[in-house]
Amino acid sequence: MPLLEVIALTVADARAAQEGGADRIEVVADMAADGLTPDPEAVARMRQVTSLPMRVMLRANTGFRTTAPELDRLRRAAEALREAGADGFVLGFLDAFGNVDTAATGKIATVVAPLPWTFHRALDHAADPAAAWPVVRELAEDAAGGADGGLGGGMDTVLTAGSPRGVDAGMETLVRRAAEGPASAGLIMAGGGLRRKHVAVLAAAGIGAFHVGTAVRPDGSWERPVDAALVREWRTLVAAAAGD
Repeated sequence: MPLLEVIALTVADARAAQEGGADRIEVVADMAADGLTPDPEAVARMRQVTSLPMRVMLRANTGFRTTAPELDRLRRAAEALREAGADGFVLGFLDAFGNVDTAATGKIATVVAPLPWTFHRALDHAADPAAAWPVVRELAEDAAGGADGGLGGGMDTVLTAGSPRGVDAGMETLVRRAAEGPASAGLIMAGGGLRRKHVAVLAAAGIGAFHVGTAVRPDGSWERPVDAALVREWRTLVAAAAGD
C-alpha cells in the first residue's frame, strides 16, 4: 500500500490532511528553520482533531548536529510528546565530521522505543551521503532484528530527497538506492521538493512512500494552511502510480 505523509504545523493542517485522505502526518514547528520540535500542547490539540498517525519532529536547531544539553531536552520532549498523542517520531543527527551520529541517534531511539521513527533528511546533508546510506540502513536492520532500543529502536522509514538540493537533483540516487532491493525501497520515503512529476518514476522504481509540505498548500507557501483538496489530488496521484 502506498503512503502519503503530510507536514502539519497547526490543528487546521492536521484536520485538512485527514479530510484529504493522507495516511500520516509529520508534526513540526518553525519551517523557517526547516522543522523543529513542536510544543506538546500543539500536538495534543492536533490529536483531538485527527486519528491519523502522528510522527513528531525531535530536532532542536537548524542544523543536524546536536549537543549533550540538547539531547537531554529532546529526551524530555519525547516523553511529553508521547503523552500528548505522538505515536511516532522523526529524528537523526550528524557528528562534527558530517557522518551519521549513531551515538546521539541511539540515545534518542532508546527513549522513543518501541514507537516507530523516521530518520530524516540529515542523510542528504551528510558529508558523504553514499557512505551514510548503509549506516542508516543498518539502523533499520537493527530494528527489524528486534534490537531492544539501542540504535535501532523502531526505525522504519528514511525521509530523503537523494540530494540536499531536493528530489529534482536526487532522483537518480533515489532510484539507485531503491534498486538495491525491496528492503531498501521499502525504507525510502521520498520528500524534500517532491513534485507530481516525480511520483510515477519513483513508484516504478519501487518507492511507495511520499512526503509533501508546500505541495499541498495554496501558492506553495508555508504561510497558507494545508488544503484538503490538494491532499486529495496527491492521494489519487500516489494511488494511481502504485497501481491501486
